[in-house]
Amino acid sequence: MSPVPLPSGLDSSEQQYREFPPDPALRGLVALAWVQQVGAGATPYTRRRAPHGAVEIVCGAGAAPRVIGPLTVPLIERLEPGTTLVGVRLALGALPAFTGLRASELTGIACDAEELWGRAQAAALAAAVDEATSPSAALTALQDHVRALAADAAPLDPLVAAAVRELMPWRASDVGSVQRSLHISESQLRRRFHSAVGIPPKPLHRMLRFQGFLALVQHAITQGRDLNGANLSLMACQVGYSDQAHLTHECVRFTGVTPRVLLADTHRDCVGHDHSPSSAPLLLARTR
Repeated sequence: MSPVPLPSGLDSSEQQYREFPPDPALRGLVALAWVQQVGAGATPYTRRRAPHGAVEIVCGAGAAPRVIGPLTVPLIERLEPGTTLVGVRLALGALPAFTGLRASELTGIACDAEELWGRAQAAALAAAVDEATSPSAALTALQDHVRALAADAAPLDPLVAAAVRELMPWRASDVGSVQRSLHISESQLRRRFHSAVGIPPKPLHRMLRFQGFLALVQHAITQGRDLNGANLSLMACQVGYSDQAHLTHECVRFTGVTPRVLLADTHRDCVGHDHSPSSAPLLLARTR
């Protein structure tokens, strides 16, 4: 795999987050790859991870590779100046293919990679990331490791994959319609999601709707649009919230802060970030 091209010359006082499409050999198993950098002269950066239902593998120089299971509440991380992290986000439902574990065994848990793949595999990955001479090379090393794991990957559950597609924003209005379209009972669908995703269909539907709202926010920022109260209410309506109070409830649930605080933080910290590999599929669903 050739190195992922990254912009050079990060100012020491800045922080940056960029997402990339996965290596072609990993498509279907990996949703995206990402790099997070905090300049050596920057202030500590608080990263707020909103639950999205997927599992991530995260590496940083001098640290043990970690696996972050499906989140049900926000994960708040303090990144110190000089930090560089690289990660991959597995496709929804892909964890059992890589590990043989039920995804529910990792729900709400962050663990060292060696707990899943053994000490030798984790040490080899850590060494490859430590030896990388750039964030691009570190991300390449991580994806090469994941590609080796994928060689023995089992097939994903096709019914879960079909259900996940229907639970994306702007598609099914409720889980019941998904069950009916797939000719499966509620209990059967829950069991399949328990194994493959680690989060039941209804909570995942809510997470994906909120991710759709975040995609609209990122798109508006990219276009330079003003995110005032009227535009916020419009976006809340577009993604399926009954009103702004409904959005506020879900925003606090998934980020720990109100929409007003979230937008202020996003404007201050995230202008110039690239979330297109995660937001584009959500926005594309609006046209289908």
